[in-house]
Amino acid sequence: MLRTPKFLHSPNLSSQTQTQTQTQNIPTSSKFPFIKQCCKISRRNLTIGTNSLLLLLFNSQIQDPFLMSSKAEVEEEELQSPKNDDFLCTGKIPTKRAFLDISIDGVPAGRIIIGLYGNDSPAGVARFSNLVSGAAGISYRRKDFVKITSNYVQHSGVRSYGVDFELAKRNGNELVSETLKDEWERANEKCSGTKNLASTVGIIVRDPLKPPPKLKLVARKGKLEVDQEQVGTEPNGTEFTISVKDSPELDDSALVIGIVLDGMEVVEKIAQVKTVKDNTTSPYFRVAKIIGDKRAVVAERGFNRPYSKVIVTNCGLLEE
Repeated sequence: MLRTPKFLHSPNLSSQTQTQTQTQNIPTSSKFPFIKQCCKISRRNLTIGTNSLLLLLFNSQIQDPFLMSSKAEVEEEELQSPKNDDFLCTGKIPTKRAFLDISIDGVPAGRIIIGLYGNDSPAGVARFSNLVSGAAGISYRRKDFVKITSNYVQHSGVRSYGVDFELAKRNGNELVSETLKDEWERANEKCSGTKNLASTVGIIVRDPLKPPPKLKLVARKGKLEVDQEQVGTEPNGTEFTISVKDSPELDDSALVIGIVLDGMEVVEKIAQVKTVKDNTTSPYFRVAKIIGDKRAVVAERGFNRPYSKVIVTNCGLLEE
């Protein structure tokens, strides 16, 4: 049989071929003869040099971990250090005291004594004091609590229509909350963080869920003009809340006017009363709310309403 001839390759020739494939001439112009003669860089060396340069650039952008930790410690100390604004929000001093006698289903539950911040919320304290003492022509007597949640309890206040409105009007008291809104805005600008802390008392001055006014065309003096139609009604500034726990959800609607000095156990008794289940998370309720079903609006008013009758049987101001 004939054998296939074997060809031997010289090692020098193969190494020269590999070297030629791995090297690359950098294009230069005739103006730089030195570079043209001397600078031949292999691809391997070019890659290593490029990676080293990128690592140097990247490391120059990384901060010292010890420096970063020291900055974090300084920021944490700044957050933990007391601020003047926080002291102004929590270091309020009551100027007068009021009391509320409570009954649950006709059984006396006890008395709540409230310290009012007359220097910090003068308009809100004046409104609450007039209603507690009866100076407004009407008072909180025989009015009930209409909303009980795990964080706070809410009193119904007095109505802006009917007998309550007529009695207030005879004594020159208009049940509006414009002045209280201005005071609420100033309090929010001065204080940061949660205002309605545990044991605080607040007056409802606005409805954060109220939709914006609707635009409509109105004919005036033979011309069409764009006018705004208010949707819903604003609170009249007579409903008040007592926080069982910190209630940041009230900060958008309630002006803090005081704090419970004694009788917090009575507030906790009110908070333990059974209520109508809050069903706002139900998908059926959400759909009905979106399409504007009036039954959803009526049902929402009944959420968190107590089954028992929780009433203020007597109220007034205490002499200092």
